[in-house]
Amino acid sequence: MRSAPLAAAVALSLASFATPVVAQQASAARAPDSLTERGTRPATPRHAAAQAAGFRALHVCTGLFSSGMSPELVERTAFTRSGSDAQLRTEVDQVARRVSVYFAEDMAPRVAVWRPNLGCTQLPIGASVEAASTLLRAWPDALKAPDFSDKPWPQGDRNAEARLPAARRAALDVVIDAAFAGQSGAYQGDTWGVVVIKDGRIVGERYAPGYGPNVAARTNSMCKSLGATLVGVGVAKGLVDIHRKPALTEWSRLGDPRGQITIDHLLHMASGLYTEGGGNPQAELYQSGAAAAEVSALNMIDARPGERFVYAGSDTILSVRALRQAVKDDAAFLSFPHRELLWKIGMTRTVIETDWNDDVLVSGQCWSTARDFGRFGMLYLADGVWNGERILPAGWAKYVSTPAPAQPTRSSGGGAGYGAQFWLYGGSEGLPAEAYSPGGALGQYAMIIPSKKVVVVRRGLDRGGSFRIAKFSADVLAALEP
Repeated sequence: MRSAPLAAAVALSLASFATPVVAQQASAARAPDSLTERGTRPATPRHAAAQAAGFRALHVCTGLFSSGMSPELVERTAFTRSGSDAQLRTEVDQVARRVSVYFAEDMAPRVAVWRPNLGCTQLPIGASVEAASTLLRAWPDALKAPDFSDKPWPQGDRNAEARLPAARRAALDVVIDAAFAGQSGAYQGDTWGVVVIKDGRIVGERYAPGYGPNVAARTNSMCKSLGATLVGVGVAKGLVDIHRKPALTEWSRLGDPRGQITIDHLLHMASGLYTEGGGNPQAELYQSGAAAAEVSALNMIDARPGERFVYAGSDTILSVRALRQAVKDDAAFLSFPHRELLWKIGMTRTVIETDWNDDVLVSGQCWSTARDFGRFGMLYLADGVWNGERILPAGWAKYVSTPAPAQPTRSSGGGAGYGAQFWLYGGSEGLPAEAYSPGGALGQYAMIIPSKKVVVVRRGLDRGGSFRIAKFSADVLAALEP
């Protein structure tokens, strides 16, 4: 992990968030490309200011201390709006790796604190800077992150690229050129990174200025697929049964209707838990610093489990909370995602952030590189086997890429379908029937195409029209054909 060179305390300006990130994530209920739905009830001005300050603290903290972005790139990647929004004073403590954002004279600033391997964690509204030492569990000193830089691809980065024949190289270059053409290009969107993997090697890779193979950026709902994968690890280890009732100990009281919810329901976005358009209670998690154990696990039920698809990030978070409860050791679970998944497959530049209660916010609070999600796609191409070790149960790739019993409304009109925390694109734009991908707001994808042994990673910061990932992936396949 690297930090950008800054003064011990610097002031950075804020343009408040017009569309909360949770609303952008929520829109994927219609299609993962669409960012038009709000899905959340407006907060009071006071609470909205606290939320904006909290999310800014989190974004700046992770961008500087986990990703190693320049301050300029941190600002450019923030969720902002134009206009005469109030300027919030932002202080960066380089030594403590802490960001404080002030929003009200009678309240403590919103604070985000960096921890090794865990990225930044947002303290709840009203928590003082000093509260971090008691609220946040420390990463164990004895557990060091591995450095695979000099190891062969895909575990590391050595010999990652393979040369294509000249004609195919030229054809792929044309397609990748178009991906970086912006909103006026054939695929729309605003691309910052592309990685194309064929037969286990990188055959195409490009980045916008300021980015690169080692620069991690926010994945948004791509992270949900990581959550499903962690659950798969738990299944392989015999820790969880996705069909057991109830999924959480919080729902075990006799007669509690939530006792009918299984992990399978959660992974299929069909828990039946209440949500307003897919947003709440994510606004409180991402921006207020609320704990998932409170606002998500203690939420009320709104529909029969399994019968209605509602794209709600709390379902993802709670599926991994069920795994945490099965581990029965909170200190050990803190590093479980790293030891049992990320580090095993070389995703050493990926961070899954937590709330202050140590529940991993796998609904969207992850930062990762394009190459790391290429590795992730390769794990699924191999049906969960890595370097001869079975990390996921046999058939898990089929499970996550099989249409869920309840589907998004727009899937019947040709939009992407939904599996278990992955979006399904089979047949779209001529893609093979089994094509599927993680999908995150602002254009985050890692299209997995098993029959072609291809992974197409596209990362973006789409501010206008959504990137046409299915068309782009189909054109990549066409360019790779002999």
